[in-house]
Amino acid sequence: MAAQPLIVDLRRDSAADGPGIRTVVFFKGCPLRCSFCHNPEAQDARPEIAFSRDKCIECALCQDACPQHVIDLANPARISRDRCRRCGTCAAACAGGALRLIGASYEPEELARLVLRDLPFFRHSGGGVTLSGGEPTMFPDYVEALLRLLKAEGVHVILETCGFFDYDVFAQKILPWLDGIFFDLKFADPAEHRKHTGQDNRMILANLRRLLADGGVEVLPRAPLIPGVTATPENLRGLAALLRELGAARVELLPYNPLGLDMYAALGKDMPTLPESFPKPEDFDALCRTFRELIETHR
Repeated sequence: MAAQPLIVDLRRDSAADGPGIRTVVFFKGCPLRCSFCHNPEAQDARPEIAFSRDKCIECALCQDACPQHVIDLANPARISRDRCRRCGTCAAACAGGALRLIGASYEPEELARLVLRDLPFFRHSGGGVTLSGGEPTMFPDYVEALLRLLKAEGVHVILETCGFFDYDVFAQKILPWLDGIFFDLKFADPAEHRKHTGQDNRMILANLRRLLADGGVEVLPRAPLIPGVTATPENLRGLAALLRELGAARVELLPYNPLGLDMYAALGKDMPTLPESFPKPEDFDALCRTFRELIETHR
């Protein structure tokens, strides 16, 4: 297998990532570096150590166990990350659960067995599995192997993607096994997209265009409304015009979610300048109304 991904998490009993009861598989690694990323622990494809200061009981077991001697209780961040080899020895020794190794490796067969434990719930509720991340399409051989195993059991599968992938490889290895795609659509303007994600959006828009034109699987564009970033009048107008031009029948608007902010500090990363609270329902509803009006204006 060309690339063995790490898995950040398996979220069972999810009702927010597609129809029915679902198990969500979070892959580690993403080609984008969104300034507003909700899952910063899924950006880097390598293992990472997260430190939660409020759980530290200062037992010093991690400090004694670290083979590189990069942990110091006098250091508020605990880890000198520039010298850390991410081996996870400290996390294994941590008595309070303050240190956690993020990223676990599974063979496709092993991961399928874990996911298929929920098969009765999938069948009863009309649910299934959602592949998320990070970006699952970074690992096409692995994802193909996993999907073959899941589809052999009749599991409904949705892929969440940022859209930045080689379409020919995707169409050969992943697309034939999917029942649906949640396709992130963040910016209409290429310069704004590059500014906030590190990549322009030409490949992303080309891939979305092809998927919508092919019509072989249901594709749902989803636009996250980030205050002051994507939820600007200019971007909303641009997205509305773009969706009409692409012929998208539906779009889902996603409210800003601040719950990923704490993970930046836990990973020793710079905290983005974003609101620390959820938007008020009336503010989100107003943005949705504005967007609907823009869509209708462009029809």
